[in-house]
Amino acid sequence: MNRASKILFVEPPRNFWFVMGEYLPPPTGLLVLAAYLRREIPEVEVEVVDCQAERRDWEGLRKAIESTEPSVVATSGFTANAYTCARTAEIAKAVDSDITTVVGGSHFSFIPEESLAQFPEIDYIVRGEGEVTLVDLVNALRNDGGIGNVKGISYRANGRIVHNPDRPLIPDLDSLPFPAYDLVEDNIKRYHFSMMAGRNTRYMIMEGARGCSHRCSFCTQWRHWQGVCRKKSPKRIADEIEYLNETYGGVFLWLTDDNFEYSTRAKDLWKELRHRRCKESLMLFFQARTDDVAANADLVGKLREVGNYWVMLGVESNSEDKLKEFRKDITPSDAYNAVKVLNDNDIFSHTMFVTGTRKDTQESIESLRGFSLDLSADFTIYTVLTPFPGTPYHETAKNNGWIEDFNYSNYDMAHAIMPTETLSKDEVQRELYYCYKAFYGSYRKNISGIFSKKKLKRTLYRHMASQHVLKKLRDLI
Repeated sequence: MNRASKILFVEPPRNFWFVMGEYLPPPTGLLVLAAYLRREIPEVEVEVVDCQAERRDWEGLRKAIESTEPSVVATSGFTANAYTCARTAEIAKAVDSDITTVVGGSHFSFIPEESLAQFPEIDYIVRGEGEVTLVDLVNALRNDGGIGNVKGISYRANGRIVHNPDRPLIPDLDSLPFPAYDLVEDNIKRYHFSMMAGRNTRYMIMEGARGCSHRCSFCTQWRHWQGVCRKKSPKRIADEIEYLNETYGGVFLWLTDDNFEYSTRAKDLWKELRHRRCKESLMLFFQARTDDVAANADLVGKLREVGNYWVMLGVESNSEDKLKEFRKDITPSDAYNAVKVLNDNDIFSHTMFVTGTRKDTQESIESLRGFSLDLSADFTIYTVLTPFPGTPYHETAKNNGWIEDFNYSNYDMAHAIMPTETLSKDEVQRELYYCYKAFYGSYRKNISGIFSKKKLKRTLYRHMASQHVLKKLRDLI
């Protein structure tokens, strides 16, 4: 049998971010890789195991690998999921030591040396953009040679760790196939985001761009995509939305672009969607900058006409000094204006904040809480500054000995990882809980949310109450 005749993509058992309540996302990143590999090497058999949707624990994954008999097992994850990726590789090796194990994602891309040294069960790390690299790697494995010529991988050879040169980015994202949802067709009915759209609304993920034109200091994604922002065409995005809606019944669609950019993309996407039947049943969720939303109220309104019901804003802070530290290039007033634009257009406003910066004190976080309440957004998430590998914060915090928690499973922006100059790590954790308690602990506010005229707001507040999110955050203290 060829060394790479059957590829098994694995979404391993993992704990999702409890702050977002109960949800089950599709493994879209793996589905894009699977679709590309299948198109480029049609003679290779491709399968996907989604342990979450199929309710498989680690023993269930072992049985799936045994029954599938793959020659390659591939998985991917962020920092908080690094150990689950490594355990997937470990189980694959335990089933058959000849299985080639491959991992990817931003975490492993940023620290391939450390990862290969720490996890001997991983054979290859695909760094950065994975489609072309994985195809080249599979072809090299099938031909039993040429690994040294595969750009974008790290591996072991002759007792040392080797990092091949980086892979150039794909210039045209429109050339990528649609995600291979047919490989998980039996699971599609299970994908949902209860807090956002309800348990029975079919949930799917798609990307309209890779990378970001901004350089936020706490973010891994712009560096993962080499500081370049590439966008799919409006027609391609609309075609994919229509395909997911009409072929698989996708209703709640999360466009994962780090920044949608209403100023440059909204009008053309509106033109593409306004005459399509699918717009009547869509719930589109975008991520955007406050200054962009504030400056483009008319375009925000146009996309509301074609299904954009939910927008997440990276407000981050009420302090201009902290916004400069974050390299956000926005002002606190942009947040007020952006939330007003969303509320005026009957779009669910979702704001994000960061606590636990080096200069944070009890007083500064209390001020942030007051600011967040004053914004009157429909939904707010507070995070703690997390030194993800690949960010400037990680190197600075590591070099200065600030990091007190080295368990990557806790790098979920809900666990405090390091102290500030005046607050201990435990005090940072407590302040995070106080932020959530201020926003969601008010009986009057919860009753108002549960009986809101906005369906999405009613859904969210009822779900938050049922999931006991405040209790879970208090338990972290």
